[in-house]
Amino acid sequence: MTRLAGYLSYYFVMTKSIETVEQQGRDGRCRWCRHVLAVTHGPGRPKEFCSQRCRQWDWVSRQRATELALSENELVMTRDELDALKDQIYVLHCALLDVRTDLPGPRHTKEALLEMLGWLMDAADPIAAASLTPAIRS
Repeated sequence: MTRLAGYLSYYFVMTKSIETVEQQGRDGRCRWCRHVLAVTHGPGRPKEFCSQRCRQWDWVSRQRATELALSENELVMTRDELDALKDQIYVLHCALLDVRTDLPGPRHTKEALLEMLGWLMDAADPIAAASLTPAIRS
């Protein structure tokens, strides 16, 4: 009976997802980095990750979340990362307000519209290029 006691005290830990298994592959995006996955047809399970690196980071994050007793909807990030993201979002917000204010005015020249579009794109590029993967800390 003592040998069985060790087996009986072992627990499996699984993280729960809001999405069902059928829904996970439907949006066609990597579960970790959210990049678009190549469409594949045929037998087998649908791809969930774009690379082995993303699969590994997802596994590590789930293990760490279990250690910290985090729920599926909680995230840990540094104050500096959060502040940088908030700053980028604020710049984009200001660009949108500027363009919304300028557009209802009189007819715009091609150059004025290109300037507005450029301002929006310059504000959106840092957010689009932001990498939300974990930083390797020593």
